Amino acid sequence: MSLMSRPRGEPSRSFRAGALPSNEAAAVAPPATQPSQGLSRRSRAGPGERQQPGEAASLAVALARERIRRSGEAEGEEEGPVPFWQRTWFLALLLAMAAASFAIALLLYLGLDLPEASPAQSYAADPDNVVEITYGSAIKLMHERTKFRLHSHDVPYGSGSGQQSVTSFPNVDDSNSYWIVRPQPDTSAKQGDPITHGTVVRLQHMRTRKWLHSHMHASPITGNLEVSCFGGENESDTGDYWRLEIEGSGKSWRQNQKIRLRHVDTGGYLHSHDRKYTRIAGGQQEVCGVGDKRPDNVWLAAEGVYLPVNQQK
Repeated sequence: MSLMSRPRGEPSRSFRAGALPSNEAAAVAPPATQPSQGLSRRSRAGPGERQQPGEAASLAVALARERIRRSGEAEGEEEGPVPFWQRTWFLALLLAMAAASFAIALLLYLGLDLPEASPAQSYAADPDNVVEITYGSAIKLMHERTKFRLHSHDVPYGSGSGQQSVTSFPNVDDSNSYWIVRPQPDTSAKQGDPITHGTVVRLQHMRTRKWLHSHMHASPITGNLEVSCFGGENESDTGDYWRLEIEGSGKSWRQNQKIRLRHVDTGGYLHSHDRKYTRIAGGQQEVCGVGDKRPDNVWLAAEGVYLPVNQQK
């Protein structure tokens, strides 16, 4: 084989194994790795170098907190659980304050049910003394035969006039059975005056301030004259007028004395009987008006606050 001569001026392409031209070696070789600039000063510090003052202070604070925490846990284990009364005393105090507030409110509420006179000017009925009924007294009228009390409440009749209903109530201690004895509007009678046979009076329901009333509407159970409560402090008419009829020889109205009340407009006597309501006023007797005298027309003044007789003339 003849060797061909290399053209003049052409660089030699032969090279030793593993050797590259200088310009290609520069292109292939990776750049030299630079030391990281993010290394902390502490990581570069040698074994003999000291820590910075801020780092030493942080370490001291952390150690102190750990000692305090461990000390608190040890004390808690030695003291034991907190007693029950120490955990609940505040709740007990709140309950006691709430109970006291409720008691005060109840006393104030019951105190408002007294009639217009102050307690110093009134006295409860004494069975050993003869007590006269006077204007301004707050009394309970007891049905003589059944012993039920004349009663009203803020519940309207479902028939008839639809006015506030009137019943007879079996319990003695019900506050809705108080009635204040009032004179006619255009008379000279005043609080504390005694009331004689034949006098026309009005009875005001103490809780609702309405007047014992009657008219020609039919009562719910028997169909007699309906008796209701109607009007208000400044609203009253002749349907609220009742004439006092005292049984026996007495001339003035006294406690535990048998009386009848006859309605001026209709002529009906205030009446009750054994027939009772079964729904809204369950167990309460019907009160109505009837045109003739009967044993069930008789009433007596029972419990109440009786104002003393006015001595001024």
